[in-house]
Amino acid sequence: MDWLLKALRDKGLFKRNRFPVRLKLRACLLYMAGLSYRDITYRLKVVPVSHMAVWKWVQRLEGFTLEVKPRMRRTIALDETKLKDAGQQFYVWAAIDVRTRELLAIRASWQRSVYDADLFLRQVLRACTNKPLILVDRGPWYPQAIRDHGLRWRHQAFGLRNTVERWFRTLKDRTKRFYHNFQTRKGLFKVNLFLRLFTLWYNWIRPHQTLGRPPSITT
Repeated sequence: MDWLLKALRDKGLFKRNRFPVRLKLRACLLYMAGLSYRDITYRLKVVPVSHMAVWKWVQRLEGFTLEVKPRMRRTIALDETKLKDAGQQFYVWAAIDVRTRELLAIRASWQRSVYDADLFLRQVLRACTNKPLILVDRGPWYPQAIRDHGLRWRHQAFGLRNTVERWFRTLKDRTKRFYHNFQTRKGLFKVNLFLRLFTLWYNWIRPHQTLGRPPSITT
């Protein structure tokens, strides 16, 4: 909590401090943990705050990101899943370092194509100092994009690729609160902001069940 508070103050995201920054951060963490804006106001009932105020705090935190440190990666599991925005289906792409369990990249797109896979791989490789082995399912959009980046790859339905499948279950535990259907009506811009916020929570705040600590916090 303390290091995150310092980072937020350094970024100057909460400039008007009618409420303590620690309170605002607590509200944002409760939102990432799955509570609705109104539920959060009930949890903070010792301080009179509206659900719209909590919404604004979360919007500000969505502009705060911590980049995963580039390092040598042995094996990365890639996959995508379906969600909706205002009833329209879109896809969420995710890449997990099998060893560290870090979420290396996440992206939303309207389609699944070689072009989308290429853009996502470029994002993934920014977290790597080498060319890791890529584990994928049999999605036809992967082989050409992977070959274009000179990467080794393997089809795998289970085994190590389950790390990314488990991550999607974690994501959907959060999105089920609004029935896996965003209501932004603003394209995927707000969806990607939400996904970056979720990445911050997963990599840096939420203790991983296997590791006993957040994936990006090393001891």
